Amino acid sequence: MKRHLISAGDLTKDDALLILDTAEELASVSERSIKKLPTLRGRTVVNLFFEDSTRTRISFEAAAKRLSADVINFSAKGSSVSKGESLKDTALTLEAMGADAVVIRHGASGAPHRLANWVHGSVVNAGDGTHEHPTQALLDAFSMRRRLGALEGRKITIVGDVLHSRVARSNVLLLGTLGADVTLVAPPTLLPVSVGTWPCEVSYDLDAVLPKSDVVMMLRVQKERMNAAYFPSEREYSRRYGLDRDRFAKMPDDAIVMHPGPMNRGMEIAAEVADSARSTIVEQVANGVTIRMAVLYLLLGGETT
Repeated sequence: MKRHLISAGDLTKDDALLILDTAEELASVSERSIKKLPTLRGRTVVNLFFEDSTRTRISFEAAAKRLSADVINFSAKGSSVSKGESLKDTALTLEAMGADAVVIRHGASGAPHRLANWVHGSVVNAGDGTHEHPTQALLDAFSMRRRLGALEGRKITIVGDVLHSRVARSNVLLLGTLGADVTLVAPPTLLPVSVGTWPCEVSYDLDAVLPKSDVVMMLRVQKERMNAAYFPSEREYSRRYGLDRDRFAKMPDDAIVMHPGPMNRGMEIAAEVADSARSTIVEQVANGVTIRMAVLYLLLGGETT
């Protein structure tokens, strides 16, 4: 593996499989009464979050602590950043503290890439703007693999607000690397202009794609990132692109439903679908800790300890 994890596109198939296989070995730790390994004792992991995210930050914190690393949580609110300190100055401060890894979440696409030029430790992208979220894609692939086995040739359908979704971009890149066939389904207004260059198919008809899907991943409609009308109304969006009980019935019997969260229940996904036995939504949260343990373990040289 490379020194940083900034894009899912940076991972070769061997890299991705190494992370997934390592996570599989580490999963047993989460089931023990004492959930700790001494692997990263003496290492320091900084969670540098410029955007709020309860689940991702807690997940990375739990992952680092289970590997016995020291964790520093750095929130932009109330810090020198809110007083105007630049990302570079913050990076130099972390460098002076001797951070071995910096987990960064930032509203600007490309911020983790810039940070990687300024620190000696490993940089892990925990979400940057509308760009990428590679560990979410890894935990999604891990969740799929645990339910379905190998992903080679599997048909994955990703539905919804692709335009604002860093999860969608990372999933398309990673799943393509792992040999899956990905189809994006969304209104034309919620697809990026560059989607034609992505390694996936595009459809505007959810009903036509569902019967052929092994996995259906619903994306949250990110209303907070929208400053224009991308669809006529929430009701109309739900009617055409929501996964309700009737659409759920069109899926193959062994197909699974995913959602990176948080969910708009009743809009992109019906509550009964989200809570069904074929939904992996709760598993994805638990698998997030395991996959982030694997990433930190491999990036910080845990395999040599």
